[in-house]
Amino acid sequence: MAQEQARTPRTTGARRRLTAQDWADAALAAMREGGLAAVAVEPLAARLGTTKGSFYWHFANRDALIEAALARWEDVATEDVITKVEAESGPERKLRRLLDRTTGAAGADPLELSLLATAADPRVAAALARVTERRIGYVAALFAEWGCSQAEARRRGLLAYSAYLGHSQLGHAVPQALPAGAARTRYLDSVIDTLLRRA
Repeated sequence: MAQEQARTPRTTGARRRLTAQDWADAALAAMREGGLAAVAVEPLAARLGTTKGSFYWHFANRDALIEAALARWEDVATEDVITKVEAESGPERKLRRLLDRTTGAAGADPLELSLLATAADPRVAAALARVTERRIGYVAALFAEWGCSQAEARRRGLLAYSAYLGHSQLGHAVPQALPAGAARTRYLDSVIDTLLRRA
């Protein structure tokens, strides 16, 4: 799924009270840049232009912040994307929009790959499991709406999600391997056509 980047708040001349979401977004930005190990209270406070006191107003400890950041990632990178895709009519149009959005954003945002690289952490593993099940389930529901049996819809949903993850990895590791411009559009059309091929 697309990584709709949560914005790190920037301070302006007038100070405003930071929210727990501001801290979670800053933690996600740190994860995006340096993985789970980059989530540290003092550097995040400096990034947000505040003190550790603000952190402890919202969170008991670093673990609580990591949990909040992962929950925020689930919302932004999955639920918000699904909500936007649902504005389309019909399962085929939804699948096309979903693939276009997610593959386009995946190459620009390393957060998901950073999380996959730290999947041994139980907190990250739990979030990845929830997100993976939600995403595959959503795509499978679109294939079921299109007319596939439940088993076939699940198989195609898994295939589509695996293709997305592979595309994300290539986008970061070997971006020149992926088509761009009009060739990208033709490529995505061919992927959808393959996924929608009647058995």
